[in-house]
Amino acid sequence: MNLDAMPKDKEKVKTDPSSVETEAVKGDKEEKVEKTEAVEVEERGKKVRKKKKGGKNVAIGNAYVKATFNNTIITITDLQGNVIATGSAGSMGYSGSKKSTPYVAGLVAGSVAAKAKNQGLQEVSVFVKGIGSGRESAVRGLQSSGINITAIKDVTPLPHNGCKRPRTRRV
Repeated sequence: MNLDAMPKDKEKVKTDPSSVETEAVKGDKEEKVEKTEAVEVEERGKKVRKKKKGGKNVAIGNAYVKATFNNTIITITDLQGNVIATGSAGSMGYSGSKKSTPYVAGLVAGSVAAKAKNQGLQEVSVFVKGIGSGRESAVRGLQSSGINITAIKDVTPLPHNGCKRPRTRRV
């Protein structure tokens, strides 16, 4: 790494002097090999540590499909509940009555499944909530993307005659 070639007012790179090691001597010349583990970058007085972004690499997870009359929202989590990928018909660019169609629900499921497969997801248990028209097509979209579905459960909340209905209106 050549520090003289870099402009000194924008960035300064510091390496640990103990990280520079010398290799075997070839003739009269000595080769220097530099091992850098953590590099600190100074940008105009600020120290910033750069991290490598790594995936979560989750094999088994849960998929939550919320199908309402106006939208379809799909969230894929790991078994602890940490979100891996999420998407909705509105985030795909659809608006109005197109958001609640089964076609768009299948597209959303495919795009969310592709994001989750990049994280290493292979198997999901699907939990479907709501009474929208995109319920079945969202599950089909997850299955057609190559993710193995182990279970499908309907978790739509149903009242067990809890609240009293409002009285009839007298005009």
